[in-house]
Amino acid sequence: MAKIDSAYNYYISMYANKEVSRYDCHKKSDLRKIYNNIVKANKESPLYKIPNLEDAKKFAIDVKEHAKSIQNVVASLSDRYGSFEDSFRKKVAVSSDEEQVAVKYVGDGTEDNNSESFSIQVEKLASPQINTGNFLNDEEMDFTPGSYSFDLNTNSSSYELQYNVNPGETNRDIINKLHKLISTSNLGISSKIIEDGNGSSALQLTSNQTGLSEDEDCLFSIKPATSSGSINAMNVLGINQVSAAAENSSFLLNGVSHSALSNTFTLNDAFELSLEGISKEGSSAFVSFKADNEAIADNIQTLIDSFNGILSSAEDYTGNSVWKGSKLIADISTCSRSHRSELEAIGLMVEANGSISIDREQLTAAVDPSRAEATFETLNSFKNSVGKKAENASIDPMNYVNKIIVTYKNPGHNFPAPYISSIYSGMMLDNYV
Repeated sequence: MAKIDSAYNYYISMYANKEVSRYDCHKKSDLRKIYNNIVKANKESPLYKIPNLEDAKKFAIDVKEHAKSIQNVVASLSDRYGSFEDSFRKKVAVSSDEEQVAVKYVGDGTEDNNSESFSIQVEKLASPQINTGNFLNDEEMDFTPGSYSFDLNTNSSSYELQYNVNPGETNRDIINKLHKLISTSNLGISSKIIEDGNGSSALQLTSNQTGLSEDEDCLFSIKPATSSGSINAMNVLGINQVSAAAENSSFLLNGVSHSALSNTFTLNDAFELSLEGISKEGSSAFVSFKADNEAIADNIQTLIDSFNGILSSAEDYTGNSVWKGSKLIADISTCSRSHRSELEAIGLMVEANGSISIDREQLTAAVDPSRAEATFETLNSFKNSVGKKAENASIDPMNYVNKIIVTYKNPGHNFPAPYISSIYSGMMLDNYV
């Protein structure tokens, strides 16, 4: 289990906080297709051993996440109203004042938008709940040695946290201990130690969530256990005190007052708005769509950036004995090299390492109505090629790891073995594989 845990720990530290899109959600049929592809890829795979397993796990996760990023971009450019060229005509939203409101178009073109543009004025940002404990002298000891506990209750769960106060410890030792306990418990609460500059410290807890719904009084509450020792320890610590209550955001949308639990929310299933700052008096941000040519260029840039990203990551791995970064580069760069002449004709210049840079002036000319059909056919072919390579890398990232072949299977006489080659897919990495 420890071997699997290390892979999860790496994933959480590197990718757990990344933005989640609607393309990360799948139907049962999508998951069934992925499983069937894993089975197909592994049915004839040889049995092998991995020399440096710890690094191999990290590499496999990196490859899979970069591949997934490309797949999401390809999926977003596959939302279409009609012909394939509409994929690259996907709307791009823009805000006149990014310091007030940031915006992203998240629709697929089929939603019914009441307005192509609107104004928004931010009156108040949503805020979290903050509990601030008592400031205690770092060098003194205000707790009685013993074992104590308290309940931390959120609107969805309740947790009992236990801690010990040992002889010889100081107030700062206890605060450090509780800070570490709460920080590593994944409670939806962040913890930090604040200092007053006079040799005293306090523990401050902040909810990850913001805003309060009508039926909520608080986002979390802390209550000591019923023993007199736990009650006294909490009175000393003071983290059950709410120093700032959670508040909803408040804003004017086309002059009409609205509120939200968060500073980021979706409007009309088409716009993802992020409130960044309070508007100046009488000032509003205007949200609209970019012109067609700008939107096309931005959508193509998004695809190129994700493509270049996995190549750049592969270059970091090149030369290491554990992974085959060069094999990953060769595999992915075939997408640009095989389409080189067509891509460069429309302003997508293929570099020596297979990466792509965009000549915006040449690209703008290429999407002129007289050339648009051929241009979008080239872009669609490249997009599908990139998507297929990313899918293959996602199904079997272990294909790019240096392995010691133990034995080959008898071709055509094998049973399905879904997790032999694509070990990462099942998180079955172990020293004995």
